[in-house]
Amino acid sequence: MADQLEAPDGLAGHPPALEAEALPRATVIIPHFQMPEALQRCLDSVLAQALDHGSFEVIVVDNNSASFPYDVAAAYPGCRFLRCAKPGPGLARNVGVAAARSPVLAFIDADCRAEAGWLQAAVDAVESDPERGIFGGDVRIDFIDPQRLSALEAYEAVFAFRQKFYIEKKQFSGTGNLAIPAVVHGAVGPFAGIDTAEDMDWGQRAHRAGYVTRYIEPMRIYHPARRTFAELQRKWQRHISHDLHTHRSLGRPAWRWQVQALMVLASIPIHAPRMLTSNRLSGLGNRLRGLGVLVRIRLWRVAEMRRAASAPQVSGGVYWTQQP
Repeated sequence: MADQLEAPDGLAGHPPALEAEALPRATVIIPHFQMPEALQRCLDSVLAQALDHGSFEVIVVDNNSASFPYDVAAAYPGCRFLRCAKPGPGLARNVGVAAARSPVLAFIDADCRAEAGWLQAAVDAVESDPERGIFGGDVRIDFIDPQRLSALEAYEAVFAFRQKFYIEKKQFSGTGNLAIPAVVHGAVGPFAGIDTAEDMDWGQRAHRAGYVTRYIEPMRIYHPARRTFAELQRKWQRHISHDLHTHRSLGRPAWRWQVQALMVLASIPIHAPRMLTSNRLSGLGNRLRGLGVLVRIRLWRVAEMRRAASAPQVSGGVYWTQQP
């Protein structure tokens, strides 16, 4: 792990303002990959958080971007900037955990912004169960114009980042909005690398070890919708690559993968009513635009699953490095 903690000169170590203070009550860990403008918005929202007592530290771990975010680091001297040379947000989070100085770990992604009260809700939750607590918060789409959504905003408002469903039915929280005691990360083990769906993998390992993940709605963040259909496709290429890797590593037969593809197709009429009735949307136009994306992406996923099954295995890192 030590080789992954390498940071550019002048950026490693503790901010001078924190050296003489008591250890922070919480650590916010932000993996970053080639989105410096989004990172600044994220940092602004995180640094605007307030705790009822105590302090918190912020650690940004750059995941080997083509250009290290020197300008952002210079603009936020109270934050710590580290580097993780190996690709994958899970590995970057592990680097942040290794450098953290507090018993409470809160994770947010660089392209998200935290709602006021996010960190207090996270800290309160973890401190209520400091030995075994795992908590995931709400994730909403950050609309540009709430009155008229883009088709992708409408679709993702309903079908992306379904945290409560993931936590209650799949026993994991997305790591883009996760809070845990540091001792739980130590007990469950590190987040996995780029070829694994690291949030599902870590959460389900924790579940098998007897830990319970709980949903905390006030622990809310906002994530922008994908800007283009191609970005949505790349997201699903990563997921399909992860799922196929798991399918094959477990020795499951090829016909079961084909059945899963057919189930995606069958899900279109099953899930369409959710788009038309969800309380996360308003207006018929928004609902119909979202419905169009639902149909289009499900049909594309079926074709991509079938293509991937007959092609050589591709690392999820290929799609990770293609992120905008």
